Amino acid sequence: MAFALLPLSYFLLFLLPNFALAQNRGNLTVGASRTASDQNSSWLSPSGVFAFGFYPLNKNNSVDLFLLAIWYANIPEKTIVWYSNGDYPAPKNSKVQLTDGGLVLTDPRGGELWRSPTSGSVTSGAMTDAGNFVIHAGDSVAWESFEHPTDTILPSQILEREGVLSSRYSDTNFSRGRFQLKLQEDGNLVLASVNLPSNHTNEPYYESGTDGDSNSSSAGFQLIFNSSAYLYILRANGQKFPLSSDPPLGNFYHRATLNFDGVFTHYYRPITSTGNERWTPIWTQPGNICQASRVNAGSGVCGFNSVCTLIQDQRANCECPSGYSLLDPNDQHGNCKPNYTQTCEENETGPMEDLYGFEVLMNTDWPTSDYALLQPFTEEGCRQSCLQDCMCAVAIFRSGDMCWKKKLPLSNGRVDPNLNGKALIKVRRGDVPRIKPEILVKQDKNRDGLMVAGAVLLSCSIFANLLLVGAICLGCFLIHQKKHKRVPHQDNLAETNLRCFDYEELVEATDGFKEELGRGAFGIVYKGVLSVGSSIPVAVKKLETVARDGMKEFRTELKVIGQTHHKNLVRLLGFCDDGEHQLLVYEFLSNGTLSSFLFVGERPSWNKRVQIAFGIARGLLYLHEECSTQIIHCDIKPQNVLLDDCYNARICDFGLAKLLLLDQSDTLTAIRGTKGYVAPDWFRNLPITVKVDVYSFGVLLLEIISCRKSVEADIDGTNTEKAILTDWAYDCYCEGSLDALVGHDADALDLDERRKLERFVMVGLWCVQEDPSLRPFMKQVVQMLEGVVEVPIPPCPCPFSITF
Repeated sequence: MAFALLPLSYFLLFLLPNFALAQNRGNLTVGASRTASDQNSSWLSPSGVFAFGFYPLNKNNSVDLFLLAIWYANIPEKTIVWYSNGDYPAPKNSKVQLTDGGLVLTDPRGGELWRSPTSGSVTSGAMTDAGNFVIHAGDSVAWESFEHPTDTILPSQILEREGVLSSRYSDTNFSRGRFQLKLQEDGNLVLASVNLPSNHTNEPYYESGTDGDSNSSSAGFQLIFNSSAYLYILRANGQKFPLSSDPPLGNFYHRATLNFDGVFTHYYRPITSTGNERWTPIWTQPGNICQASRVNAGSGVCGFNSVCTLIQDQRANCECPSGYSLLDPNDQHGNCKPNYTQTCEENETGPMEDLYGFEVLMNTDWPTSDYALLQPFTEEGCRQSCLQDCMCAVAIFRSGDMCWKKKLPLSNGRVDPNLNGKALIKVRRGDVPRIKPEILVKQDKNRDGLMVAGAVLLSCSIFANLLLVGAICLGCFLIHQKKHKRVPHQDNLAETNLRCFDYEELVEATDGFKEELGRGAFGIVYKGVLSVGSSIPVAVKKLETVARDGMKEFRTELKVIGQTHHKNLVRLLGFCDDGEHQLLVYEFLSNGTLSSFLFVGERPSWNKRVQIAFGIARGLLYLHEECSTQIIHCDIKPQNVLLDDCYNARICDFGLAKLLLLDQSDTLTAIRGTKGYVAPDWFRNLPITVKVDVYSFGVLLLEIISCRKSVEADIDGTNTEKAILTDWAYDCYCEGSLDALVGHDADALDLDERRKLERFVMVGLWCVQEDPSLRPFMKQVVQMLEGVVEVPIPPCPCPFSITF
């Protein structure tokens, strides 16, 4: 009998390691536990991608606190994607156990710190390779981490209506932060700041606009991050509202995180690690958090009395201005306190000029802290008024004669290059500035002294080694000149993730530039196919303009467009700067141009046209107000709008016209654009601003509404009033005959849609006003199209003359 049991014993011994492996990777049985310690404190997913367990938090350089979390286990960063006890970290030797009632986290004394809200009698648990920890009750799911997200969602994860992401407080503090993402009950996805500790949410600083207006079937139903790493809102009618840009080709990890500074970002990272990889953003919302987060309640993205500047990856950097310091030195995004006390009691000794002075910050403002506006006022008058006013902490001087006085606490502080003004920060004389010197307008005398000393030493060195230095300089110059002919300016392109192609690669990809897709002002576009494991269709733009102008536009586009990402812009994939050949490689969009969509074949559906109009408007808003370098397109027309597989509008050729750089004037030179879409500003010696794009968008919007071109040359003699679309549209609006404008389109004339049609026509007419000051900005255009703000009755767009 004993001999008969030996094989069974060996078999059981053989199973023990596999049972232990199953407990450590993936499947867990009731009773499984982990203890917060330095080793073996987590369970891995089957392939080892994710870990669930105790993540050590470093405090005072010692590991004595732990977070119950899920993180990427096989990359150096160990990026956390879910956590349970952010407000109450667990001390060392705490324990998490899978019980028949769910997961239970206890401290070393047995006190309960957290419990999963589980329904049913638990039978098992599993850490999946998708990053989801699932608890089973028999064949059903009793609880899963995907249903209870913290600040991150992962591919294959869905956020239902009323679902929320909450930011952490800082990079290293996992307690509840000051920002929230929510898919509201009405289907609108919003980002808003939160007032702590009450958790009251302020008005949103971002809205997706998917609340569906009066048509509930088009309202947002779910926020989906699908397994292919596409992030979109699924409407109740099954249509998709895309959010992030197309994910890159290849094998990557993805995550979408609400960062602690309020920026919602879709990141990707190569799966294989060689030591230099990092999480790179594909898409961020908002594009400029410093300018977007402006609320009447709360401090803004930074703390009170702080200043927000935009840094790498569209993230916020917060700093205290001169005369202020952090209330909590460990909280860089926290409140700043004044380093002096100014009272209104008559106990100050000496003149105010002797006690206080001003530090100057250029293009800085706290827009919600005004209590007085003085106009007209000189800068010296503005200084004196604030100096003598015990309530005044800051004065803003702008536009040559406007003076705003601000009181404490200062909120929504930000640097905005479009302000064209200066902030006068009142400080007690002797205070040391804290803000970065490139923002301050002052001279660092010590640095100047060092520079002078260095210059003297350098001069002596040059004098002693004149011949040697001259030879070296000449050699370097010749080498630089030789390299300059072939090497692109990659020092400016390193952060764009653009691929640099050889000219021969693109000749092969386009089969010798065989299939032409279109022609533009700066060159010809050809269809190509890249072979990167699979065949990827691309559009290759071969620039053929005058060499000097072409190089200027080419380099500008590489610097700016390579860092410009939006779902309604065509994506730049790479470039070629090979001697005399300059080419740009874009994603290929299969549904062609908006021109063909509108004017060739059957009339497109009203709903598709509406979504296309929204997409173009949002893309222009991004170019004008949300990307780091403001871009005026200068040639908005249906030929420069492409349609992707889902008929989403993608603006192309942005950046090929002269950019309005933040340190240049508002005046462009040569006339740009296409007849029928060109604003009258070009012909009247007026400054060329974003309003020229607004005009062109207005013409395009009327074309989308009517499915006809802006100028119809073949109109018969009895219908000459229809030749110019803007004039005819205004006549139709005044006469109440919008049915004629839309060609009696039944969908557009439906009771609910008719109100939208009228709103769209009114917005289009406001956009094509001859006087640029009457045209709205694109932010107002988007708000009016969405029905967020009421649209006033538009005047006649051309009261005095007919424009081109």
